[in-house]
Amino acid sequence: MAVLPLCMWAQDNTWEKPDTEEEQVVTKNENPDAKYLKGAVPEVNGKVVFSTVIDAPGKTADQVFDIVKAYLVKMTGEKNQHHAAVVVDDKEKHELGATFDEWLVFRSTAIMLDRTRMLYNIKVRCSNGKADISMSNIRYIYDEERKPQHYTAEDWISDKEALNKKGTRVLPVSGKFRRKTIDRKDFLFNKFESLLK
Repeated sequence: MAVLPLCMWAQDNTWEKPDTEEEQVVTKNENPDAKYLKGAVPEVNGKVVFSTVIDAPGKTADQVFDIVKAYLVKMTGEKNQHHAAVVVDDKEKHELGATFDEWLVFRSTAIMLDRTRMLYNIKVRCSNGKADISMSNIRYIYDEERKPQHYTAEDWISDKEALNKKGTRVLPVSGKFRRKTIDRKDFLFNKFESLLK
């Protein structure tokens, strides 16, 4: 965890939203980590891959491509990005690919900022009426200012690494990475869904 001057603690992640009162109320029997438990981080051939197919009713493959590309380009310019680029832009095949290197903030106060860099790829295949989107090759660089630690999603946020043996609880350290990664994935997939409606 790095101690930074007051002027640097403001969070740049525009995708994060404050909890609503409804979300803050958790009953005694409800597990606040339920959405982060077993199966929340899917693996394909031993690699963590989040994927979804989003319907785009009435839209052609070209229209889907243009909408998704516009948002990926917008993401590359966000303040929380270190380095981001659209690296596959094939309108003929209706395929897009982008790489991102951005901040995930775990905790931010006036005297302390706990955050990690998260690197990942997004691939999109567009067709008439839908987009097939995946988020993969997820890596982290943590505690960069003091002693950089490098992690892959497979070795850090998988069910095996981030949950207790019973799969009923998220572990404290790797669990915070798991939660934030799932939240980021949810935000992105929901954003694409709202854009393609």
